Parts: sequence; C-alpha cells; structure tokens
Amino acid sequence: MSSPRTAAPRTPAGRRRPDWAGRNYSLLTGAAIITNLGSQGAHIAAAFAVMQTGGSVGDVGLIAAARTLPLVLFLLIGGAVADRLPRHRVMVAANVLNCLSQAAFAVLVLAGEPRLWQMMLLTALCGTGTAFFNPAAEGMLLSTVSGEHSNRAFALFRMAINGAGIGGAALGGAMIAAVGPGWVLAADAAAFAVAGALRSFLDVSHVPDRAPGGGLLSDLREGWVEVRTRPWLWSIVLQFSVVVAVVGAADAVYGPLVARDQLGGPAPWGVALAFFGVGTIAGAVLMMAWKPRRLLLVGTLCVFPLALPSAGLAVPLPVWGLCLVMFVSGAAIEVFGVNWMTAMHQEIPEEKFSRVTAYDWFGSVSMLPLATALAGPAEAAFGRTDALWGCAVLVVVPTALVLLVPDVRRMTRRTHGKTIATAARDQASAPSPSLAMAPAPAEQAPAETAGR
Repeated sequence: MSSPRTAAPRTPAGRRRPDWAGRNYSLLTGAAIITNLGSQGAHIAAAFAVMQTGGSVGDVGLIAAARTLPLVLFLLIGGAVADRLPRHRVMVAANVLNCLSQAAFAVLVLAGEPRLWQMMLLTALCGTGTAFFNPAAEGMLLSTVSGEHSNRAFALFRMAINGAGIGGAALGGAMIAAVGPGWVLAADAAAFAVAGALRSFLDVSHVPDRAPGGGLLSDLREGWVEVRTRPWLWSIVLQFSVVVAVVGAADAVYGPLVARDQLGGPAPWGVALAFFGVGTIAGAVLMMAWKPRRLLLVGTLCVFPLALPSAGLAVPLPVWGLCLVMFVSGAAIEVFGVNWMTAMHQEIPEEKFSRVTAYDWFGSVSMLPLATALAGPAEAAFGRTDALWGCAVLVVVPTALVLLVPDVRRMTRRTHGKTIATAARDQASAPSPSLAMAPAPAEQAPAETAGR
C-alpha cells in the first residue's frame, strides 16, 4: 500500500547505524531493551513472591490473571486513545504507572508478607499501563521506518528486545534465588522509570496532526470495520486468543511449579526462558535476510512449535531438553511475529493502526485471564500432566484451522505498495508506466489476499 509513514532521517556518514534507523527508532529500541530486562525477571518474581508467602497454584494463577484482565478491559480504549493523543505521551504515562505499581509491589514483598489481594491489585495496575502502552508503542514504531525497510527494522527491533529478554529471564531467576523476588520487582520499577525518560525525548515534529474524530465510540467502530473486513486478520486473532491463553497458562503457572517440584527451583526455569529468548534472536537474525513471499502462510506454519514447551513440561523433559524445545519455539514464533507485523504494516492505514492493533491485542489476550485463573482447578481436576498435554493440543488445532482461510494462504509481500504478483501482472498489461506503478489503495487488500 502507499504508506503515509515518514521514513526515519538518514544518519550522518561515518555512523554504523543503518540509514533507516533514525533517532526515534534508536530511542524506542533502547527503551524497549531496558523494560524487557526488568519485566522478564519480574514475571518470574511475581509467581515466586506468591509461593514464598505460602500461596497455592490457584493463587499463582490469580496473580497471572490479574496482570492480563486489564488488557481485556482497557486495550480497545487504549488503542482509540493512542490514535487521538500523541502516542509518545501515552507511552510515557503508561511507563509512569508501571513504575509506581511495580515499586509498591516491591516494597510490600520486601517489607514482609504481602496479602494476595494487594499483589493482585498492584499487578492489575501494571497490566492497565500495558493496555495503554502496547497499541501506542506499535503505532509509534511503525511511524519511524518506511515500508521498504519494515521487515529488517522489525527483525532488528525484536532481536534487540528478545536479547534483553534472555538476560532478564536468566538474571531474574538467579536474583530470585540469591536475594529474593522483591529486589527483582524493584529493578523492574527502575527499568520503567529509565525507559519512560528515554521515550520523553522522542521527536514527533514530523508526525502530521490528526483530523478530529467523531468520538471514542466512533473511533472504535472504525477500527472494528478494519478488522472484520479482513478474514486473514480476524481469523489469526481468534487463533491467538486460544494459543496465547494456553501458552500463557503453561508459562506463568505450570512452568514455575514444574521448576519448583522437578527441576530444582527458579534458576533452571529462568535458564529455559532464556533459551526461548535465544531462539527468538535466532529467528530475528533469519528474518533480517529472509523475506518470504507468502507472509502469513509461513508465519502460521511457525506457530505449531509453540506446542512443544507444554509437551516438554508434561513429560517432563530434563532441563537441557526443555531448553531445546524452548529455543525451537522461540525461533519459530519470531518468524511469525516479523511476518505478522510486516503484513499489518502493508495492509492497515497508519491513522487507524493503533485501533486495529488494540483489537489484535484484545482478541489475543481475551481468554488469557480465564486460562490462568483456571490453571489451578484444571490441575486439580485432570492432573498437571494431562492439563499440559491439553495446552499442547489447543495450540495445534486452531493453528491448523487457520490454514483453511484463503487469505492466510494467499497473502503475498508487497513491493512499492503492491504484492509481487500484482505488480508483475500490472506491469505487463497496463497502458502506461505511470498507471502500472500506481500503488493499491491503502484501505483495500490486494487481489491475491481478498478471497472474499
């Protein structure tokens, strides 16, 4: 599509930074690295903070649910707000809320025995910040690069933050074992403070003023129209509503419990999560050079390996085996992630991107609070092993169903606003070069992806 996004300015000669990686892209990447270093360890720390006070598996699930429930409640509002207000201000405000909530959580844990309701409340506040941050952040990142460089920019960005996730998970697990979860939560609060400060320096002078909309509900309706008229979009969002739920339950609830009972404690689980991060870096490196023509077909095939960690925990595999399957699943989901964001970049109008992203996030996490809250009862009813095998099956089945959607199989990468196939066909048949090179309308999917 013809992208209204402004490419990042070229950097002066002699710098090693690529031309397309301008000041905003570097600030966003640096801030994301810092927050990932803190958050990866903090997620593990929250689970072990509950268990440290004698909490049950159900209590661990409730904490995980408290983190994700605000995403369901506020993501759509966050997307509409991000398309109305300056996105960098929304991001900074969300970082402030995250910082304050995690700092209070850390103080409670370090001061003594926090109550479950207090931990749930503070975790929910942190989740609320995330609900407003995520749609704004993705829209802001997309505004820093042109479509020509989007694949490489997404891959490099994700490689950087996932590299931080490796260190964050491994360091977090080690710190929990050495000094306890409270200090890991405090480090996460500090990371949010630093990241918010960096994001406050973003240069938004090149971003055009947005036309006033017709109100919040009108904005949400416009975003919904963009989603429901694209089968490739809503079908994958539905797929991930199940996949994210069961993977989240396995990682946030069953993983720490298996680590405690059968792997030797939090440190091995932190190492396994770090190997997932190593896999994502490997996937990002691959995507720096590989540009598959059928974006969503390749991406969807790479979702199947997400069933491997749940299966590995069900066996359970030794630590080295679990690390191996985590590596494979990390590499695979990174290939999906870059292709997914590239598809969104070429198909969704920039002025509606945050709202569409909010629907994407909303659908993807809508079942996560329920899944994490039911993880404990499911273990009691079926046993931990059967519950984990069920998680693996619920990754495979919806992913296979998505491959039945024609748009998912047919969507192709665009060149200069068109899919490769469309550009070649038009070049051969158009009456003039100017018409042949005219970009497809931003609001329409190309013929190859229509299927409707």
